[in-house]
Amino acid sequence: MMTRTAIAILTAKLLLPFSFSGLPRPIQSRDHLTPQEVTLVQEAQILDQRIDVFIKAADRRLLVMRGVDAGSAKQLKQDSEKWGELPTGTQAELISDIAKILDEAITNIDDVSARDERNPLIQKALRKLATATTRIVDQLKPLRAQAKGDVEIGSFEQLMENAEAIIQAANKLPPPAEKKEKGKGEKSKDKN
Repeated sequence: MMTRTAIAILTAKLLLPFSFSGLPRPIQSRDHLTPQEVTLVQEAQILDQRIDVFIKAADRRLLVMRGVDAGSAKQLKQDSEKWGELPTGTQAELISDIAKILDEAITNIDDVSARDERNPLIQKALRKLATATTRIVDQLKPLRAQAKGDVEIGSFEQLMENAEAIIQAANKLPPPAEKKEKGKGEKSKDKN
């Protein structure tokens, strides 16, 4: 025989899931990469190639914000089969996408570094990412000054934090090793 308390608890457990069904559900989070871009990231197993995909994805969002001109329209047509349609969204959403793309690029570099800190692709990828990040930030500076609303300002702040982390990490790298090529007049050392 069940007591009143036990019946009340059992009833509450059974009815609890239904009591919240009338509440509004949270808005689903926006994906910062398109499905085609996700596929390209997954296919790019080598770090510097994966960073190239992230850079191109960020550049595509910049293009949407700046507007497509005649020169970029031709490139877009060539890229559309591989990269798909350009992403859409508000300026705040596109800036947030870029911030998240940079964050994902940082995570990828960190993951490779954690597994093999001597991997030469880490420095190459980080330098490439820092160069692109500097270019992206320079292009977005005029828009940053005009940012309106908490969401857009927050997106810019996140973008700037990620950009600063990338550039600071790249500045700590040792100078790139110079490749020595045998030129004319150089003799190879043979052991006879």
